[in-house]
Amino acid sequence: MIQNFWANAAYSLIPTILLGLIFWLVMRSIFRADRTERKVYAEIEAEERARFDAENAAAPRSATREP
Repeated sequence: MIQNFWANAAYSLIPTILLGLIFWLVMRSIFRADRTERKVYAEIEAEERARFDAENAAAPRSATREP
């Protein structure tokens, strides 16, 4: 009788624990992917801003239109 109780308790808890573990792994991978994507985007944006500033600094002032 008591052995059956512990088996039922284990069978009741194992699916919940496994589902929670799967959910945690999925959420962790989503957050890591988002963090990596934001980091890469920031690096690309910094490179583009530096390139834009270098192009504007190298352009002669007479070539730009003045109002």
